[in-house]
Amino acid sequence: MPTRAELKTRLDFLQSLERGEVVSQLTLSQRVGASVGLVNALLKRAVHKGYVKVKAAPYKRFAYYLTPKGFTEKSQLVVAYLDHSLDFFRDARDQYRDLFLQAEARRCRRVLLIGAGELAEIAMLAASETDVEIIGILDPRTNRDRVGGVRVLRELPDRATFDLAVLTDASSPQATFERLAPGLAPATMLAPELLRITRLETMSAAGGTP
Repeated sequence: MPTRAELKTRLDFLQSLERGEVVSQLTLSQRVGASVGLVNALLKRAVHKGYVKVKAAPYKRFAYYLTPKGFTEKSQLVVAYLDHSLDFFRDARDQYRDLFLQAEARRCRRVLLIGAGELAEIAMLAASETDVEIIGILDPRTNRDRVGGVRVLRELPDRATFDLAVLTDASSPQATFERLAPGLAPATMLAPELLRITRLETMSAAGGTP
């Protein structure tokens, strides 16, 4: 079964073709947010499946058109993506709620979120079902000043202002964890299972570089 990310890529790809424009594969890759190589593979698959027709245009360019079969496939991908997204939302909310309940049991009620994207919003919903308080969201890469009324911080705040840090960065979770964890006390930074984080002590034991 395709992952949520794969479904989104395929959906974005078909949507980028539905206007029947003359475009290069580089332009398509920028629209979809995927490599030119992946776009080329998606095009070949779509043409083979009968979802897309290709017509030559001047200057070695091509016009791509969605066929009726392609529009049907796009509609089915929308349904599949929304279903997958609902499953993802429920799973993520449950995992963050479990983390916050663990925090409560440890008498750690002031929580700093790491990452201001979609997972932060899900984590905040989960937090509302517990007694923890989200004191801020650390994310130096976003332009957002607040998420759900909680301020976004550009630098790690004073350690005395929070009890636990919880990872909500879905774009580069392992790199973010490795960058911040050494500066925090052991077990101070938690992450849900869905982010597949390898703890630093595990990496060291395996001969990796923390």
